[in-house]
Amino acid sequence: MKREMLFKYAHEHFKSEPKYLWSKFPDYAVLRHHNKENWFGLVMNVPGEKLGLTRNKNVDILNVKVKPEHVGSLRQMEGVYPAYHMNKEHWISVLLDGPISAEEIYELLTDSHFLTS
Repeated sequence: MKREMLFKYAHEHFKSEPKYLWSKFPDYAVLRHHNKENWFGLVMNVPGEKLGLTRNKNVDILNVKVKPEHVGSLRQMEGVYPAYHMNKEHWISVLLDGPISAEEIYELLTDSHFLTS
């Protein structure tokens, strides 16, 4: 999945536009509730080695909030990792170009939107 597809989904379903908040990290985009400051998604490009991957090139990931009781089972899935730079009890990182389908990523984003409202 490309980040543009994810942003289109967020716009169509949640009226959310990506916000680029950090000049030091110009490719990091926050997805917020359209009427609040709460984040429900964070798209970043990080070196693969930060996730434990053997490739060192940058990869796009999506951080989403999940129910704590689902973190363990989700992290068993290929392409899902402990949240990068977020609370690992409540958030996970999903590799956007990994084996997780677009539909599954949309479902995780929708759940995160609900959990952060």
